[in-house]
Amino acid sequence: MQASNWNTAMGALGAQALKNMDRSRKARGEMLERVGYGPQQTPSTVLHTEPGLNVRRYGAPADITPNGGPAVLIVPAPIKRPYIWDLAPDISVVRRFLERGYRVYLAEWVALPDTHDHFGLDDYGDHLLEACRGAIAADGGPDQVVVAGHSLGGILAAIHSGLHPDAMRATILLESPLHFTPASSCFARLIDATPHARPIADTFRQVPGVFLNMMSAMAEPQAFQWERWTDRMLSMTDPQALVTHMRVERWTHDEFPLPGRLFTEIVESLYRHDAFMQGKLALGNRTIGPRDLTAPLLSVVDPRSKLIPPEALVPFHDATASPRKQLLHYEGDVGVNLQHVGVLVGRSAHARLWPRIFDWLDGMDAAQT
Repeated sequence: MQASNWNTAMGALGAQALKNMDRSRKARGEMLERVGYGPQQTPSTVLHTEPGLNVRRYGAPADITPNGGPAVLIVPAPIKRPYIWDLAPDISVVRRFLERGYRVYLAEWVALPDTHDHFGLDDYGDHLLEACRGAIAADGGPDQVVVAGHSLGGILAAIHSGLHPDAMRATILLESPLHFTPASSCFARLIDATPHARPIADTFRQVPGVFLNMMSAMAEPQAFQWERWTDRMLSMTDPQALVTHMRVERWTHDEFPLPGRLFTEIVESLYRHDAFMQGKLALGNRTIGPRDLTAPLLSVVDPRSKLIPPEALVPFHDATASPRKQLLHYEGDVGVNLQHVGVLVGRSAHARLWPRIFDWLDGMDAAQT
């Protein structure tokens, strides 16, 4: 669809219809929660709040000793609620870090009003994550943090690591799209069909989650439709897997919109022009690329994925200047609903992948002593 006629085709009624669909999806998610498929989250405390962000620390204050233990900052994707990292005790990345003695902090993205559609990559990847580090320091945490991001959250984590390498103890990127070519991005055809994302952003101001879901399902129906139905069928004979599948189903309905500028910059700077990979991502008065990432780096890819194939992350991983790198594969699970989030909620991920991640972090510490 041409940019010149996008607003005419969508119009105010179409935009409002999508916003109504957003509310309907939220209602379905709330119904799933009422019947017992809500998250079972670890207790947390909000340390800092500002437009677009809450900074959370997990665990009771009595469990945290001053200056004790390394700190991890979890960076979720800015389109759905972050409890996919903390879905239930046995499949909670938050709890795995706590069990390893980490101080665990979360950048909890908060929906913004239409008047804040000017928030962009510099806000999310720089200023707001810098506010998280400020809250960690005020909480008695260390100067350097491990930053861990999944999917679009991994893009933000990588941006922050490139802008503030000295503040990074390590960077962990989980199935994060950081290199965009027709072969590595399932969204390439949709983007090619739209001359510019700005008219879409201007129509909504805050681009609703249901619109993003529709575009994702059109771009990669296997990941967002067929794999989900297959997983549900396979989970029917495994009660534990079925409960996790339904908890993830609830989470898929718990989304919020992207600010118009952030949506535009993701589509144009990253997806269309591959600016970060090319070393041309402009953020304020800085221009960064993979060579700006100098902290130890661990990346996880799913070799089966068509949504975020290895080609979307491995070239970026290889191009960074990190002196210590590790690339791990996630091989999938039954009961995760979306294989893309299996790295966070899959039983085999928690049994086999996360111990390897922690072994790498422990080895990094040993190498530095």
